[in-house]
Amino acid sequence: MTSNAGCWKRRLAVLAIATSLLSGCATDGSDAGRLGACPPIVEYSQEFRGRAAAEVALLPEGSATAEMLSDYAVMRDQARACQ
Repeated sequence: MTSNAGCWKRRLAVLAIATSLLSGCATDGSDAGRLGACPPIVEYSQEFRGRAAAEVALLPEGSATAEMLSDYAVMRDQARACQ
């Protein structure tokens, strides 16, 4: 029987990256009259972004992980606008 451990490792790596990217949230408390805290925007190197793009390209069409990453991109744009 052939092993599919490599396939699972790749999916786990993508899931770990997605979880890491989605776990950032503001820790500042809310004050009266303030709209809220702007979450920090993590900067990623070009090499890291290239690796992430290559991993996302390996996901099947309609992947939940790819959808979550798309949502994360929207949140990053909103955080940039907030600052």
